[in-house]
Amino acid sequence: MAGVKLTIMKIRIAIFSLLLMFLPLSVFSQKAFDSGEWFKFRVHYGWFNASYATLQVNEAKLDDKNVFHIVGKGKSTGLLHLFFKVDDNYETYIDKKTNLPYRFIRKIDEGGYTKDLEIDFDQKQNIAHVFDRKHNENSTFTTRDNVHDLLSAFYYVRNDLNVNKLNEGDEFNFPMFFDKENHDFKLKFMGREVINTKFGKIATLKFRPYVLAGRVFKEKESLTIWISDDKNKMPVKISANLAIGSLDADIEEFRGLKHPFKIIMN
Repeated sequence: MAGVKLTIMKIRIAIFSLLLMFLPLSVFSQKAFDSGEWFKFRVHYGWFNASYATLQVNEAKLDDKNVFHIVGKGKSTGLLHLFFKVDDNYETYIDKKTNLPYRFIRKIDEGGYTKDLEIDFDQKQNIAHVFDRKHNENSTFTTRDNVHDLLSAFYYVRNDLNVNKLNEGDEFNFPMFFDKENHDFKLKFMGREVINTKFGKIATLKFRPYVLAGRVFKEKESLTIWISDDKNKMPVKISANLAIGSLDADIEEFRGLKHPFKIIMN
């Protein structure tokens, strides 16, 4: 059972890392996505399907503000689901102009290990109000300027990615608040690459985030992420070299893209 728990943790970290991308941004504008966008990813070890994850964007109102309500879900499948049920739910409510988050929700059940957190962000005062529903506890934390959660970060970056200024080897930092803590993440741009997918060949931008060694990943640069090199900046693939093997997450289905989907025809 300990091995299964480690597997679930690795899957979660790999999926999360997809959401941690940061690159230089100019004046914000709504470019890459809109309400109705939906992605589904297949997370697997070789032929063995471990889980499926989805991301969906909808319009909503929060405290009389017009916002995007983004929901990320992950569920175990197949044999893993029989022995170790996983049901993860992540939500963020982001400003439609700045993409900064107003509220973040994390509700997970991983083989009986549960968390149920709701975080309200005061972006003007740099404060995060955390309500732990599981323990019925309220707490307040100081955050940094323009802080993001896991989901809001990904959508913020997609909207104004300046690909013309990217040089191989560039590294970027990003502030984030997660699980009652402030975090710093670093991302390296590895260059452009054409990869094969179930939909055909896609031109992509390749990134490698820095992650801690000694817990799950074998080394700091063990995770690689590809997003489409077009106006959608669609997540396409994750590949992770882990302590006891490798894991891949591939785009399985999608709909509601704001821009045409491009494949390379031979």
